[in-house]
Amino acid sequence: MNKKQYEIVFGVHPIVEILNAKKRNIYTIYTTKPEPKSFQQIKRNLSSKTSIQYLSREKLAKIAGCTEHQGIVAAVSPYTFKKEFFDPKKHKKILFLDGIQDTKNMGAIIRSAYCTGFDGIVIPKKGNAPLTSATLKSAVGLAEHLLIHQPSSNGAAIEELKKAKYNLYLAMVDKGENVLNVDYQEPLCLVIGSEGLGISKEVQKAGKQITLPQRHKGISYNASVAAGILLFLIGNK
Repeated sequence: MNKKQYEIVFGVHPIVEILNAKKRNIYTIYTTKPEPKSFQQIKRNLSSKTSIQYLSREKLAKIAGCTEHQGIVAAVSPYTFKKEFFDPKKHKKILFLDGIQDTKNMGAIIRSAYCTGFDGIVIPKKGNAPLTSATLKSAVGLAEHLLIHQPSSNGAAIEELKKAKYNLYLAMVDKGENVLNVDYQEPLCLVIGSEGLGISKEVQKAGKQITLPQRHKGISYNASVAAGILLFLIGNK
């Protein structure tokens, strides 16, 4: 099978959620013998067409590219991104990631977006880390249940957001209105910037700047922690 026709996913939760979402095919499962106890919840839901191959943990690590595979690795059909942009009447709360580089941060943010009821995520190809198997594991597979749109750049994303008339709320480190005092208007889009530089200059002009209160200036929350707090606050307004 051509590598472009499949992706490698590892860990119990990502594979369970692929089965639950029923959007992707699982071609081959690689696991150990004896089988891990957690494999039973996967095995009973596999298609009869899915091949199961038994390998050593070392070989699984080679396929997964890491040792955090939990004894289960899968070759699956590629993740399908949402081609059309979001409909503001159906998708009233969405998230825009501007320059997230750490795959674990991205996975944690995707997980929080799902848990807080956001309808989808905009992740431009340029500037953000790719949606890798490590990201999917950090998201405990919940990316399978979210709509993710991938425009070419921040500029293309802003153009689509403005055309759809989303109200943008930009999470800033040391300026902007206190998030607790903001009157959020739907349809809305929360923007989270990169771990080091925050929201890029071209995006800063696109909406309302908001900020999380913190003890001292010159410090800041971790990007995924800030995103989790903001997603919860805005999702429950």
